[in-house]
Amino acid sequence: MAVERTLIVVKPDGVKRGLIGEIITRFERKGFKIKALKMLWIGKEQAERFYSVHKDKPFFNDLVSFVTSGPIVAMIIEGDEAISVARIMIGLTDGRKAQPGTIRGDFALSIQENVVHASDSKESFEREYRILFNENEIVGDY
Repeated sequence: MAVERTLIVVKPDGVKRGLIGEIITRFERKGFKIKALKMLWIGKEQAERFYSVHKDKPFFNDLVSFVTSGPIVAMIIEGDEAISVARIMIGLTDGRKAQPGTIRGDFALSIQENVVHASDSKESFEREYRILFNENEIVGDY
């Protein structure tokens, strides 16, 4: 068993549509522990750092504008193979192509308004969570 942590972000469209509880519930029912959870409105600089891996792509500015358009909910979850399992649970990036039963397959409206983000690797998690959380906001074992 490889216990890992990963970052999950309910994007502005998911917050606006009232999907926060549904998304949290899916991860809890799967058996993940929530180690940190908060709602925030990220600024442009923070969003640019968060999505820096996409800075040379044509959709970068639209992505930054979208994620700063409303509040988000960020959480760190922990459990067996959290990174890969969470990615399966959220589904393909394009909600129109995501499998039914996945979060994006059930709720996403497009490739940009796709309700949720999950770190895609340990390296991404380590970089991303530090942009949204301070170490003292993460709880230990319970």
